[in-house]
Amino acid sequence: MNRLSISQITASLAMLMLGTGGALMLGGNPVSIALPVLAGVIVLIITSGDAGLRPTAPTVTLDQPDLTAHPDFASLLEGISDPLMLVEKGRIARANLAAQRLLGAHIEGEDARIAIRHPAAAERLASLAPLAEPIMIELVGLGTRDQRWQMRVAPVGAVRDMRRLVHLVDHSGTHAAERMRVDFVANASHELRTPLAGILGFIETLADPELGKDTETRQRFLKIMDGEARRMQRLIDDLISLSRIESEKYRLPDARVDLSELAAEVVGVFRSSHGDRGREVEMEITPQLPVVQGDRAQLSQLLHNLIGNSVKYGRPGTPIRVTLNEGPSGMTRLIVADEGEGIGPDHLPRLTERFYRVDSGRSRAMGGTGLGLAIVKHIVERHRGRFDIASTLGKGTTITVLLPPPLEETQGKFDEKRRPSALSDTVS
Repeated sequence: MNRLSISQITASLAMLMLGTGGALMLGGNPVSIALPVLAGVIVLIITSGDAGLRPTAPTVTLDQPDLTAHPDFASLLEGISDPLMLVEKGRIARANLAAQRLLGAHIEGEDARIAIRHPAAAERLASLAPLAEPIMIELVGLGTRDQRWQMRVAPVGAVRDMRRLVHLVDHSGTHAAERMRVDFVANASHELRTPLAGILGFIETLADPELGKDTETRQRFLKIMDGEARRMQRLIDDLISLSRIESEKYRLPDARVDLSELAAEVVGVFRSSHGDRGREVEMEITPQLPVVQGDRAQLSQLLHNLIGNSVKYGRPGTPIRVTLNEGPSGMTRLIVADEGEGIGPDHLPRLTERFYRVDSGRSRAMGGTGLGLAIVKHIVERHRGRFDIASTLGKGTTITVLLPPPLEETQGKFDEKRRPSALSDTVS
């Protein structure tokens, strides 16, 4: 038999009372009315049973599994490439390898404020107040002075456990790119504004009827204007070239290039088109060098920029040596060396920055745009190579570029190392 709930019993009693009152008002016999009412009450008592008297069954609460105790929790942390830490009651309970490389291998079990030595981070990690939602904090100087991190702190598990998952994301590259963009716009504007102002000034002068009659002055001004216009053209060409190389930075070239043939071709161009200084370019190429995987046009531009710098800044009457030989790990090594004034150690780290010049006046006088080595660096990066500049004041500068062989050849050598030798096959 189905049991009635408290609300059902209450509603039934109300209906009985209402029906009884209505019958009495209509003049019904009390005895004949009482008997059905009594029968209804008896039925309600039977059907209700012990409703309302039985204790409510206790709610069964299942124990929530502890995620940190799971055997795969450590693997889960290591699956994230960013620094990741689990902080429990202000101490670092777990840390993945990325976090240990950044903050030290000893940080597990350490106070989070000591491990992450940053005021903004310490304030949040030391707080025992419950977190309603994750919080974001910007950190500057964690790891190295210029690094910028975004720290995300999120609650984990029950409030009483006071666990926090701390995730560090490196935003240094994004910040550097933004700063580079701002600097680039400012420098490019300056580099274009200077020659443009000169050209406009000369045009205004030549427009004067009196001054325009002087043939000698007009020819001198026109020559300067031509030089400034060509300088602007070179700058725009370099900017477009640099932009194109950067847009293809993450796409590895797929063509095969004979660098020996290309180097000989570029050296031949300099010897025939740069007069006495061009004839001082010497070349030494190791025979039968392997081809490289690359973009022929960009590698040609790399050679022109490197040899061109040596032609401009090397001491007249001294040789410019272009060497091509085999480097380590099957790579091809290109060396361009000159004998000149050299470059101070303070300038070397910044030589590949856009528009950076050791001597601005001399560079502009020789037609330099300040983008040559920046273009070289980005070409080398796109080809997954290496780039090094060494210089000694008063002696000269040597630039070394290492370019890897085609990927399939590298894989072939790797497979060859893994494959048993013919002798071992015969013996076995």
